Amino acid sequence: MTAPLAGLRIVEFASIGPGPFAGMMFADHGAEVIRIERPGPPSSNREVLHRSRRSLVVDLKRAEGIEVVKALTCRADGVIEGLRPGVMERLGLGPDALLAENPRLVYGRMTGWGQSGPLARAAGHDLNYIALSGALHGMGRSGEAPPPPLNLVGDFGGGAMMLAFGMLAAMFAARAHGRGQVVDAAITDGSALLMAMFHSAGGTMNWNGPRGTNPLGGAAPFYDTYETADGLHVALAAIEPQFFADFLCRVGLQNDAAFAAQMDTATWRAAKTRLAALFKTRTRADWCAMLEGTDVCFAPVLSLAEAPGHPHNAARGTFLEAFGITQPAPAPRYSESAAVTPTLVPAGTDTETLLAEAGFTPARIAQLLADGVVAGPGRAA
Repeated sequence: MTAPLAGLRIVEFASIGPGPFAGMMFADHGAEVIRIERPGPPSSNREVLHRSRRSLVVDLKRAEGIEVVKALTCRADGVIEGLRPGVMERLGLGPDALLAENPRLVYGRMTGWGQSGPLARAAGHDLNYIALSGALHGMGRSGEAPPPPLNLVGDFGGGAMMLAFGMLAAMFAARAHGRGQVVDAAITDGSALLMAMFHSAGGTMNWNGPRGTNPLGGAAPFYDTYETADGLHVALAAIEPQFFADFLCRVGLQNDAAFAAQMDTATWRAAKTRLAALFKTRTRADWCAMLEGTDVCFAPVLSLAEAPGHPHNAARGTFLEAFGITQPAPAPRYSESAAVTPTLVPAGTDTETLLAEAGFTPARIAQLLADGVVAGPGRAA
């Protein structure tokens, strides 16, 4: 089966975090992604975010290096870059320069603050961006400071996924009317968008209450994690009344008055204390044997090492082994298409091949290599 994005060509300028994740998404689903690496020591050959690319090493501080890049982008559908605003322009590789030579090009820009606004040129990281967008404020327990979460909401959800979606939308438009455009993907914008539901009217869910009072933020006894007798944890998410009733029945609390009014917030603290004590009476494996696979909405909290071995993940092939690393398989799945089996090669492996495909003669390639404008695997330009 053909991968769904087969035929697309993306040029990705090396960066960290969300840029590579967006490039991985394109590559996983069949796009040809060409990663332009910086000169210097060889990069790690065990980086999952860099999988399934072709790559070359180019010195972007040299005029000849800019010539190489433009030869590649002239044949591309999209570009991914994740540098501070203005850096690509100073290199002569900004959107105006590249769109002038390839009017159908979609130029994807991945930043934290965006290309405009008073903070656009300031440094920052995931935690700063989700703090400003409002996403961080509601995370954590009542009376405690918001904890620094993994960089899923910002870098990858609000950043990389938004960039990939925006670029696909722009490439769809380019195929319709022949004009490319710039996609300005800011993590502040994207993480704000991920909070759309929480801007709705609160109702019984109290979306806009203080930290720790939202039922999806850890306030509710029926939606939280609990420690077990062996010091591990389980996750309970019995939100709907019928699911909560099923849970109470299975653990012998169906006639307990303390759990009679599920959505009465005045009872939540005491109910949670009761459940915390209950879950500590059995091991995680015991609770799994009792509750997993039922309508209780239950799951064990698994580590990265444990998750691949769970029977459900194993049956679906959620994880796979590639280049010596157990890692997530491409997602989502398709009924008529196939994702790409991940591979990983050293940076610069495809330098000479890509230059030849871009129209450079063998003599010119040899000269670029000799002059240190480009480099092969394991070599610094």
